[in-house]
Amino acid sequence: MKPLASFASNVDKSLGRLHPELESPTRTAYARDRDRIIHSTAFRRLKGKTQVFVANEGDYFRTRLTHSLEVAQIARSLAHSLALDEDLAETIALSHDLGHPPFGHAGEDQLHASMAPWGGFDHNVQTFRVITRLEVRYPAFDGLNLTWETLEGIIKHNGPVSHHMQEPSWKSIVDFNAQWDLRTDTFASMEAQCAAIADDIAYNNHDVDDGLRAELFSIDDLMQVPLIGPALASVQKDWPTIDSRMLRLEGVRRMIGTMMSDVLTETERRLKADDIVTDEDVRVAKRPMVAFSKSVYDDLSRLRGFLFERMYKHYRLNRTRSHAKRTLNEMFNLFMTEPDTLPTEWFQRVCSKDTETARARVICDYIAGMTDAFAIEEQRRLFSIGG
Repeated sequence: MKPLASFASNVDKSLGRLHPELESPTRTAYARDRDRIIHSTAFRRLKGKTQVFVANEGDYFRTRLTHSLEVAQIARSLAHSLALDEDLAETIALSHDLGHPPFGHAGEDQLHASMAPWGGFDHNVQTFRVITRLEVRYPAFDGLNLTWETLEGIIKHNGPVSHHMQEPSWKSIVDFNAQWDLRTDTFASMEAQCAAIADDIAYNNHDVDDGLRAELFSIDDLMQVPLIGPALASVQKDWPTIDSRMLRLEGVRRMIGTMMSDVLTETERRLKADDIVTDEDVRVAKRPMVAFSKSVYDDLSRLRGFLFERMYKHYRLNRTRSHAKRTLNEMFNLFMTEPDTLPTEWFQRVCSKDTETARARVICDYIAGMTDAFAIEEQRRLFSIGG
């Protein structure tokens, strides 16, 4: 193993855990965090949650779980190339979507609307609630008791969040931050930044792959689209008789390589230009260090525009989103007016709360934890005679 860069997160200098524990004799603290994520209930449920297509629409489309695994692989590769702590980058990548509700962003939008009178809903905050409160697996504490660096990276992987701290949906972060300061006004570690940009690389590439597989657009449609068009053209040049399936796979593979190479080059340029030496320099910098170059960022914006028009706004996905929103809205309203229709454990939790806001948050937690299939079946049981 090569030595870590001076600006990497050094696990030996970790700020530790909120609840002190004996160190593991076989794993570093960051590797232990990763393992706690992998063994969590919320992580397992990601296999049944929408990425773009509802989880039961096909065996080959990405789910929230396979997306998280792809993000983790890319984050770890970036961290390795930059001589960072690979375990920390992987941990943050695996964790970043734990708070997503069923049906992807449609589910998040509906829960936010349903919870508007009681603080709203944000999947990043929900992720934090999952790892600090809702996962109950240890007798000594609620949550997973992850290290400071992992918690910081999960909530700040997209940059400083101090501007969110006045938002009602961020109350859980405000409360935790009063107990243990996560420095919400600074950037997170290089490892967290690797996880964030790995998310961008992963979803843009696999959405192209899934969109082609679903026949929402064709390879010909993509030939003039930045990043993917040149990748496909280069494959056709090297393999003139290649079939469409292999062209799709190799084109996406090359696009991933192009984006990762650009990130590494731009990151090295920023580190040098901003005279970054330590991990503290990374946190107090004026901009993120792990980033795309301007040219690739602009190309990526055009690719996202294509996907938005041809995939995310496609009538098939619009129908799914509409159904998803109705499903969650109906359940939420019923549970608020008739909480005794909740499963016993959740009903007891609601009864233990003394404010309507707290009761609404319990109901939100119950729905947010559902897989797509469970939400569909729960809605059927609640609203179908004999269900």
